[in-house]
Amino acid sequence: MTIYVPASRDRAGPRRARTRLAAAAAVVVTVGAGLGLRAVAAGSLAKYGGDALYTVLIFALIVLALPRVTALRAAAGALAVSWTVEFLQLSGVPAELSRHSTVARLVLGSTFNPPDLFWYAVGAAVGWLAHTAVSLCSARSSLSA
Repeated sequence: MTIYVPASRDRAGPRRARTRLAAAAAVVVTVGAGLGLRAVAAGSLAKYGGDALYTVLIFALIVLALPRVTALRAAAGALAVSWTVEFLQLSGVPAELSRHSTVARLVLGSTFNPPDLFWYAVGAAVGWLAHTAVSLCSARSSLSA
């Protein structure tokens, strides 16, 4: 018995696998960049660069989990998560959790800082730009092949 699979679905599986692989690599690179930034920089550069990288990391995790998501939706989702975490800091819950857990401190932060909202938007834009650029390069190379 032969099962018919449309051609568009034939290519979708490998494309999603490549997208997931690229997203996983982006997660590793982003975490490395964040750790590297903390090791070599201090002050505002480390703090706000870390904020942008936090949103880039969330962007990459969204693409990893949902490889068919558009770059714009992944950027909007990453920005929404980042802003939600930042506004949650107004409640004091993240500060309390951060006192008991390093992981909570890294993921949730502890104090609300309005400029962070801008840098999260920068991170979402960087994620969107990188995803769009990779998608365009991939589309061009598949057209020429």
